[in-house]
Amino acid sequence: MPKFVYAFAEANKDMKDLLGGKGANLGEMTRLGLPVPPGFTITTEACLAYLADRDFPAGLSDEVSEQLAALEKSMGKTLGDAADPLLVSVRSGAKFSMPGMMETVLNVGLNDESVHGLVSQSGDERFAFDSYRRLIQMFGKTVLGIDGEHFEDAIDEAKRVKGVTNDLDLDAEDLKQLVEVFKKVVLEHAGRPFPQPPREQMDLAVRAVFDSWNTPRAVIYRRQERIPSDLGTAVNIVAMVFGNLGMDSGTGVAFTRDPASGAQGIYGDYLQNAQGEDVVAGIRNTVPLRDLEQIDKRVYDELLRIMQTLEEHYRDLCDIEFTVERGKLWMLQTRVGKRTAAAAFRIATQLVDQGLIDMNEALNRVTGAQLAQLMFPRFDEKASGRRKIAQGMNASPGAAVGKVVFDSYTAVKWSRSGEKVILVRRETNPDDLNGMIAASGILTSRGGKTSHAAVVARGMGKTCVCGAEELDVNTKERVFRAPHGVTVHEGDVISIDGATGEVFLGEVPVVDSPVVRYFEGELDPEEAGDLVKAVHRVIGHADGVRRMAVRTNADTPEDALRARRFGAQGIGLCRTEHMFLGERRSLVEQLILADTDEERERQLGELLPLQRQDFVELLEAMDGLPVTIRLLDPPLHEFLPDITELSVRVAVAESRGEARENDLRLLQAVHKLHEQNPMLGLRGVRLGVVIPGLFQMQARAILEAAALRIRAGAVPRVEIMVPLVANVQEFETVKQDIIQVAREVREAESTHLEFLIGTMIELPRAALTADQIAEAAEFFSFGTNDLTQTTWGFSRDDVEAAFFSAYLERGIFGISPFESIDRDGVGELVRIAAEKGRAQRSGLKLGVCGEHGGDPDSVHFFNEVGLDYVSCSPFRVPVARLEAGRATLAGRAR
Repeated sequence: MPKFVYAFAEANKDMKDLLGGKGANLGEMTRLGLPVPPGFTITTEACLAYLADRDFPAGLSDEVSEQLAALEKSMGKTLGDAADPLLVSVRSGAKFSMPGMMETVLNVGLNDESVHGLVSQSGDERFAFDSYRRLIQMFGKTVLGIDGEHFEDAIDEAKRVKGVTNDLDLDAEDLKQLVEVFKKVVLEHAGRPFPQPPREQMDLAVRAVFDSWNTPRAVIYRRQERIPSDLGTAVNIVAMVFGNLGMDSGTGVAFTRDPASGAQGIYGDYLQNAQGEDVVAGIRNTVPLRDLEQIDKRVYDELLRIMQTLEEHYRDLCDIEFTVERGKLWMLQTRVGKRTAAAAFRIATQLVDQGLIDMNEALNRVTGAQLAQLMFPRFDEKASGRRKIAQGMNASPGAAVGKVVFDSYTAVKWSRSGEKVILVRRETNPDDLNGMIAASGILTSRGGKTSHAAVVARGMGKTCVCGAEELDVNTKERVFRAPHGVTVHEGDVISIDGATGEVFLGEVPVVDSPVVRYFEGELDPEEAGDLVKAVHRVIGHADGVRRMAVRTNADTPEDALRARRFGAQGIGLCRTEHMFLGERRSLVEQLILADTDEERERQLGELLPLQRQDFVELLEAMDGLPVTIRLLDPPLHEFLPDITELSVRVAVAESRGEARENDLRLLQAVHKLHEQNPMLGLRGVRLGVVIPGLFQMQARAILEAAALRIRAGAVPRVEIMVPLVANVQEFETVKQDIIQVAREVREAESTHLEFLIGTMIELPRAALTADQIAEAAEFFSFGTNDLTQTTWGFSRDDVEAAFFSAYLERGIFGISPFESIDRDGVGELVRIAAEKGRAQRSGLKLGVCGEHGGDPDSVHFFNEVGLDYVSCSPFRVPVARLEAGRATLAGRAR
């Protein structure tokens, strides 16, 4: 029989899979000799067994009883004893931090009798009944599923009757009455009395914590953070210590470094005469942690020593929860803290300089997603007309502009319509998660850097300003008021700066971030700020360790040059169909309309010099680096007028006797070439086979451009890619045409030309017959956008808006397969093609040119299957460079 319960003394920080992050770290702090209240942890395995059978697994209750008896012995108290009660908290704790997503119940063990024992032991009647009302409130909401508004309304009514506005102004008699009101709320809305037996309270609370693993908000959060759904949560049962025993007590959250900027120092919030939930809920505004030095210097100094111990032990930023009970410091939790992208890079390099970690570990401590956040634009500080209306705390950096909304439903609804929104609340709670995900930024009038809004926003990389106390937020009237008579209604545009905490009315212009300016070569990393220096060090190390090259998808010299500045090592995809849009579209129309070989040759002759110049400029921008040029791959409808529009135009012209022959011929051609599904029609290699001379013209333009560059003393490295190949015969047909063109160009130019001919693997059949295709092809480039479409049977343009949101909400997709590679399906085809291709041709060059090439998770997969390079849009090149380095380190670790 598995062991389901562990005392803290049996646990350590490496047991997160079994005991969750909270339980493992409570065990670690206990082993370090820090002041941790005694307790025990119920494992994630017990949770999974409970969720499978809807009941506690055999043996769990006995193990809990055994550990509870040991806890009672160590404390010298009995759970819920009428004279001197032991009270416990029941807290969730999954492997990965999920702030506010799952449940906690405090003060378990209080009932109508033991509350009097708490009065006599504490000497504080108000404290005892405040603790009891908190238990009923949390238990009712968490365990019995009662809407929390019923309890809040009762508190508001009690304050109204008393004529006060602060909870602390309610005295013991008020709280006694509130306890009775709360018990009536439970009876009315749960259909049962509040349970009096302490063990029943504890067992029901444990069940509620287990059940909270699958609440909608927890499921949404896991999906957002890509946390596996089969981990389960542990449950921590901890002896209660009280921060609400008076002004010599309190509770707080501390960070060993600033989680917003990464700056070293003392950061956090403290709240006197409060329990922990008061801090994270942002119900009362906290004081900065430094103020604790004036409140209780002895506790402050002890806390600083513990913070240093934990940071050096974990070798990272630590997030710490603590309580002071009548001058005694207790550590309730520690974990490696969530941080902003800027803080992640700064802290990683600071720890290297302190000798706590090496550069490999520093690279592992940051992500491509964080680097992408640092590349987002910033507000222009020099812009005229900026109207600042409030100042809050800089909880999570970034520049966010959007329309004000006051609830999650509206945030989701408007964002789905394409609106940028800012979610404005007094304080957020876990039920706001959907709105926080949908919003561009979050603004609250209450709470500090450790409030729910701040912690969750930092984890998601969302811009957040908290604690803007000057704002009066009225969610019912859907308006907030700022100083100097400023009133902002729902739908009005505001701008929030998460780096400074400033709130502006209207839209503030943005400028490139310093990190983008560094990549552009405008900032010298040695002379720039510490953030740019940190990015420079980390990405330089990534370049030094990574195995895969990083190329770019670029169709113009401008894009190619920018990508090269961003560190691209070549072009992995040049889409030549983009060169035929705009003014040149009519030339393609004429080519399609050509009835004779002579007419077709004439049109191709007009296109040739245009194409040649395109390729000269592209090869010049990427001189010395490989350039993969894909031959024309358009669905033909992209170059022809809409059939309905053209039919109407011709009909109207005919009715007026003004019909033109060219329009009539074009309509005839459109009817002839009309396809029900153009994406699966006459495109790719099929076009080159059916329209004689088209691919030959492009090959000639490419090779003549290469010859011109050689003559100019350059080093062009050309790779010609045949698109949408399904079998080797198609490829060989086009390849022979290209080789013949190459002979002619070599002869005409008297130049030795070196180039590769390969294909794009974007059809399942191509992947499955890759060994046959590799007999003729010198490289493969995986077009994962089309490979995803053809594997799933999806038309991306049609289905993303139609049903993807429903698939994501129901958990059918964890993430869109167009955003991150579908490893089991599309990824398996890539793996098969890579293995088969290399088995046939050992030196086969393998790359990927779908946008998955810039997705961090996908980059790791491509490294695993042995691709030589990834290719992505210019802006994502630095992200791919970083992740390719991290992927190499991950591969070594395996």
